[in-house]
Amino acid sequence: MTQAFIRKVRIEPLYLLFTFFGGLVLLFIIAPLAGMLLQTSFTELTETAIETEVRDSIWLTLWTSMAATLILGVLSVPFAYLLARKSFPFKRLVLALVDIPIVIPHSAAGIAILGIISRDTPLGSAAESMGFHFVGGAAGIMFAMAFVSIPFLINAARDGFAAVPERLEKAAFSLGASPARVFFAVSVPLAWRAIISGFVLMWARGLSEFGAVVVVAYHPIVTPVLIYERFGAFGLPSARPISVVFIGVCLVFFIVIRLLAREPKDAER
Repeated sequence: MTQAFIRKVRIEPLYLLFTFFGGLVLLFIIAPLAGMLLQTSFTELTETAIETEVRDSIWLTLWTSMAATLILGVLSVPFAYLLARKSFPFKRLVLALVDIPIVIPHSAAGIAILGIISRDTPLGSAAESMGFHFVGGAAGIMFAMAFVSIPFLINAARDGFAAVPERLEKAAFSLGASPARVFFAVSVPLAWRAIISGFVLMWARGLSEFGAVVVVAYHPIVTPVLIYERFGAFGLPSARPISVVFIGVCLVFFIVIRLLAREPKDAER
């Protein structure tokens, strides 16, 4: 016990140093947000919250980011399982391609997206014939949000599936379960926390996207673009209240989703 106590005393300064570093990092994150909140009066917040353009932009941002996440999630989760479980030629190349949207500048991503959804492209003209528009429309906003955020879902879900013991899946196969049943009854339930985390990360990233969206669809205007527009036209006092309101709404949704994703045993701790 004495040796353990001495060992603990010896490494305590290291933990104190790590705690100090952690405090600096948290201060780096919290200080700008706290400063923005403290510099915004309650009157400014209420006036901004009831402004029609602000409410419409927040609603547009919320539902387009959520729709993009759900639609692409249907395709991404099975793809993530394939990446976690199967070996195939050029797999490393495929993994690199998945991460490309994280690496490239998002304004460049918007230009790239515009090159395949503009009105003079096959995809854009097909959309026009069906009565909706990518450029300057909600569909284009969803496309841009999904493009820049989909790696977060794929990577999180892939890591979740990779953590599922393969022996459990093999046991299910040995009992006569089909691949589809093993996927839905064994793999997904065991990896669901990572999958949910991936959905949340993808939704949050799409929610905050500016660069790709502003190139594809300046109007209808999402909140990040509205904040930039107000800042350019009227300066910081006009953009700051919208930023605070939008951050508050995002935090509420983020906390609710995280609470719903918790297991009962986590809630008891």
